[in-house]
Amino acid sequence: MRQLLLLIFVFFASQWLFKKLRRAQAAAGAQTGHPVGGGAGATRASHGPTASGPAPQLPDPLVRCAECGVHTPSSEAIVAAGHRFCCADHAQRYAAHPTGRDAR
Repeated sequence: MRQLLLLIFVFFASQWLFKKLRRAQAAAGAQTGHPVGGGAGATRASHGPTASGPAPQLPDPLVRCAECGVHTPSSEAIVAAGHRFCCADHAQRYAAHPTGRDAR
């Protein structure tokens, strides 16, 4: 029974040590820019952003058209009267809507 417990302890200790060494090698490879090892972790590390390369650009956030509800990129949206629209036609149509007491 003691031998079985010792084997289980040695197994978990070796797994912990192996993971720690692999993380240390990956960190050393990331600092130099070269992935260490030939496993799946090396291919994953090579596809990520590098420390010397430019940061990836985030996609343009989408905004909802106040007239039709279609989502368009914020760089392409037309801003009029504090609202955002997908096209100039919808901005004009929205401005033509009666508001306030005239809407009744």
